[in-house]
Amino acid sequence: MKKLQLILIFVAMILTLGMNPKFELGDERLDFYLPMLEGKRIALFSNQSGVDRSKKHILDKLVENRIDVRLIFSPEHGFRGNADAGESVSSSIDSKTGIPIVSLYGSQLDSRDFDQFDILVVDIQDVGTRFFTYYITMKNLMNSCGLNNKTVMILDRPNPNGSYVDGFILRDGFYSGVGALPIPTVHGMTLGELALMINGEHWIDNPPALIVIPCENYSHQDRFELLTNPSPNLKSMHAIYLYPSLCYFEGTIVSLGRGTDFPFEIYGHPWMNGYNFSFTPQSMTGAKNPPLQNQLCYGRDLRNISDDLILSGGINLEYVIDAYQRLGSPDNFFLDGGRFFDLLNGTSKVREMIVAGKSAWEIKHSWIEDVEYFKSIRQKYLLYEE
Repeated sequence: MKKLQLILIFVAMILTLGMNPKFELGDERLDFYLPMLEGKRIALFSNQSGVDRSKKHILDKLVENRIDVRLIFSPEHGFRGNADAGESVSSSIDSKTGIPIVSLYGSQLDSRDFDQFDILVVDIQDVGTRFFTYYITMKNLMNSCGLNNKTVMILDRPNPNGSYVDGFILRDGFYSGVGALPIPTVHGMTLGELALMINGEHWIDNPPALIVIPCENYSHQDRFELLTNPSPNLKSMHAIYLYPSLCYFEGTIVSLGRGTDFPFEIYGHPWMNGYNFSFTPQSMTGAKNPPLQNQLCYGRDLRNISDDLILSGGINLEYVIDAYQRLGSPDNFFLDGGRFFDLLNGTSKVREMIVAGKSAWEIKHSWIEDVEYFKSIRQKYLLYEE
């Protein structure tokens, strides 16, 4: 607890400094964090999203400022961000700097890696859902850093879905590679805030010394146009806003548009009745073998729904319910007996209620207590105004 208090005091000091009306990302505040990195051996957890508004990557900035970067850790999709969802990525060497890249998706942390650095710098763009996996890699790295007496520094970034909290809290028995913390589907926190919560709520066995470099002049209601695609199939802000509602299709027989130019903005199936909109998933970078590949799918095009409507409504289960009913409520609608769909939801309740004929409103109403409980705890760790 004393360590957490010191961390929070440090963060509060940073927040009161340099009150420039201009917005700044954590990684743009070099005057704050570079002095803490000088003379230290550094490991970096990042990918293609670790750029500032001039599109300069954090790795390049650290190297240019003579910071001794010894190692790069990369998450799902790899350091360059072009691997398929769930695809194992081999460790390699960064061609520009010659620094070794350790792939952490589909492989285990090696304790020997922690002999090579003093501080782990985290600079990566999250999208604010429990099933988006970057926070899981961060959590595992934090625990390993704590075990090996290494400091973790988070260069914070806005959460594009940070204006609301929604969904069931992850239940025991549903922890997986798409859910690793007892948080709702949409948690409304930045990675810096979530890291403070991970330490403060003792969600890891070995909480590390933690430094958060927050964004300047940011609130959770602010909309920030992301500088790069955070993953290969989130190609637009509109897709990122729809992602909390459409990702559930990953656990069904329905395509959400992987293998098209607009994944997470459409959904459909060859047997979907009553729709004129159609698309055909095809193999492409980031979606080498998409579901329903080369099959003509009929369904819905959600690209004309306003961002305001999406964000104000939060998670919308009407899409999944619509597809389920139009396909005739088949027993095979949920893949693998519904297991992956349940893992995405963090509970079996959503699937059970859909099968029972409950409406999207009834299901959403059933998790209100979870949302309010989580928000009461979350409040302690917020760095930015609601």
